[in-house]
Amino acid sequence: MPARQRPAALTPYVATLSAYELGPGSAGVHRGLPSSTMSITIPEADSVEIAWLGRPGSPERFRAVVAGLHLDAAELRQWGGTRGVWVTLSPLGAGALLGVPASALTGHVADLADVAPELAHLPERLAACRSWPQRRALVEGALIAARARHEEHTAGRELRATLAALSGTARVQEAARLLGCSRRHLSGTVRSGLGVTPKEYQRLLRFESARGGLVAAARAGTVSLAAVAAASGFADQAHLTREWRAMAGCTPTEWLRAEGLTVRGPSGRDRA
Repeated sequence: MPARQRPAALTPYVATLSAYELGPGSAGVHRGLPSSTMSITIPEADSVEIAWLGRPGSPERFRAVVAGLHLDAAELRQWGGTRGVWVTLSPLGAGALLGVPASALTGHVADLADVAPELAHLPERLAACRSWPQRRALVEGALIAARARHEEHTAGRELRATLAALSGTARVQEAARLLGCSRRHLSGTVRSGLGVTPKEYQRLLRFESARGGLVAAARAGTVSLAAVAAASGFADQAHLTREWRAMAGCTPTEWLRAEGLTVRGPSGRDRA
């Protein structure tokens, strides 16, 4: 699909807005990995079912689902069709577009209609659309209308600066120094706004960076886990692999294969 500039009202809050396709047939499966963004999944057809990998409990089914920040993986199954629209939000987007702080959703998922009743119409109206431009315009319009209902408060502006500082340094104390506040104050801002600690937020950023590096390397034809680990801020390849097992429930190479990406080492041979 051709690139298109996002409306200015959504630019600070919407990281991605795209169509998705989980494969042919009437049911599809997707592994939802930890990320520094929240997500909204709106299927075109029936519903989505979410099960947390490694957590006890039965899967939950939703007509459309909002996922908060999480440090473990979830499995998404879609019934009645495998297409829909996927939106990722910066943590600031929770308050600006959904009217709730990101911390209200941390570690779990909820039905879109319960979190933002003004967006409850999206699944049914999305099903009536016949093209991607129509679907995109529908979702963008609904989000712009939602944005107009919510004001960004001082706490939101402080959180924005805090997250920018944490993204620019691996040391929480250094981020606090740059902001001119104590480490305790910084931690309170992040916990209140995101529901995670500053170190956990940086852990999400590091994991997200590694995921992007793995995909880019696989598409380029050669994957060096050591190089991806170094570029993403991990101590070494073993550290990267441990984090992936803990946060994704599999190794990096297992995940790449599940995503349909060929995994080759520097010799050109398939990696084990």
